[in-house]
This record gives sequence, C-alpha cells and structure tokens, in this order.
Amino acid sequence: MKHRKGRNGFIAVCVLPAVILFIIFMIVPTINVFKMSLYKWGGFSNNKTFVGLNNFKILFEDPKFYRSFQNSVLLIVMVTIITMVFSLVFAAILSREKIKGQNFFRIIFYIPNILSVVVISAIFSAIYDPSQGLLNSILSIFRGAKADPILWLGNQKLVIYSLVIAMVWQAIGYYMVMYMASMSSVPESLYESANLEGAGRIHQFFNITLPLIWTNIRTTLTFFIISTINLSFLFVKAMTGGKPDGASEVFLSYMYGQAYTNSSYGYGMAIGVIVFLFSFGLAGLVNLATKREPLEF
Repeated sequence: MKHRKGRNGFIAVCVLPAVILFIIFMIVPTINVFKMSLYKWGGFSNNKTFVGLNNFKILFEDPKFYRSFQNSVLLIVMVTIITMVFSLVFAAILSREKIKGQNFFRIIFYIPNILSVVVISAIFSAIYDPSQGLLNSILSIFRGAKADPILWLGNQKLVIYSLVIAMVWQAIGYYMVMYMASMSSVPESLYESANLEGAGRIHQFFNITLPLIWTNIRTTLTFFIISTINLSFLFVKAMTGGKPDGASEVFLSYMYGQAYTNSSYGYGMAIGVIVFLFSFGLAGLVNLATKREPLEF
C-alpha cells in the first residue's frame, strides 16, 4: 500500500507542473477569449462595454470575414490534399524502391521543415518577384520576353494558389518521414506474397500499405488541418499581409488585424471563438469520416 501511494505521489509530482502550465497558458487564455468576445473593447483602455452576442451579429454580416473564411477553407482543403498525396507517394517510393542515396533524399525533402516560415516566405517572395523572379524568368522563355510579367502575389485570383505552393513545399518532407516510419513496420512478407499473386506496385500500395498505416494517416490528417490554420496566418503575414485588397486574408490574419490594428479587440476575440469552434468541429468531423476498424498483422 505504501509503495502504491509513493508511486502515485511520484506520478502526481511529475505531472503537476505540466498541468499547471497547461491551465495557465491554454485553459485560462481560451476562457478569456470567450469572455472578451462578449465585450466592446479597444484593447488599450479600461473602458469595456458588455454587448452580449452583438460582436457575433456583426461578424456574420461582415463580407470580409466570409472572404477570409473562404480563403482559409480553400487553403485547408488544397494544402492538405496535395501535401498528403505527395508525402505518401514519395514515402512509398523511398521505402519500397531501391534508390541510391535514399538518406540523401530524405534529408533534402526534410530541410524545408526545419526552415522558419520567414525564410521560406522570403525564398518564395523572391521566386514570385514580377521583374526578377525565377518563375517569371522561366515562363518568359515560352511567353516571350516582352510579355507582361505575372503578378503572383499581386493578382487576386493567383495569390492564394501561390501561398498553397509555398505551404505544400514546407510540409511535404515532415509528413513523408512520418509515413516512411509507418511503412517500415509493414512486414515484407506481405509484399512478397502479393508479388507471387501477381499484384503490381500500385495494387500493393492501395491494398496493403494504405490500410496498414491508416491509423497514422488519420492522426497526421487531423494534426495537419489544425496546423494549416496556424501556418496560413504566418505565411500571409510574411508574404502578402492580406493583400491585394484582402484577397489573401485568412481567419487568423483577419482576427489579428481587427484586434490589434483596428483596435476592435472584442470583435477580434469573437472571430477567435469562431476559429476555435471551427477547428475542433472540423477535426472531429475528419476523425469521424476517416474512422475504420484497425487492421492487425
């Protein structure tokens, strides 16, 4: 009994600091966001006016919010699908095929993930530069030197897709390495049996590899959706600032602008509440949609 109490006490001492930090830096700020969304407050004075749900009423009538919502959803869908597809394909190739320098390719693919968003944004801003950027220089070979340069970050229709490319490039290597780790645990005997049955590489990928690493895919998919919401804010702030004319504005950048630039802190927190509920709702929906019986081998 004493040994059990001592063990429980030791566990409590180890866990308590993390619990305290989680409460202070996660739970309390989250509660404060919900609280401040009910007030009209500039953020820099003591004058707070309780307005109830009026901030949310204004929010749902704000066309700029809906535009940022559409941009966020577009980024989540496109970046997630493209990243997951390429990560799985590259992971399968480097895991199953005999390619010289596999470790070299793993390092090369992973390098973008260790770079800061600011560095990646600077790289792609230089690539997208209208006058001296690499992308327009290559396209000028086919379009002609006298053709007008494409404003990748200055065109309302192209700016979101330009951000997609940068975000996908940043994320592929990280998820590729995670999927390679999962694929390495799949018994080679399953592939040998499939070869004897005449199954090709593609058939093996969809009927052996994917089902056996599905749990890992579900976990990374949920994590990636949440991280895309956060990373989209960083890329927008570093590359476009929401320009041109709000065409690249996303959830969090619009919230930041309202709370700290327009001195509408209460309204910004109302946007934060919607982002919070949307994130958890979407994560739960994805978990439910991808749920299936785990396979054992």
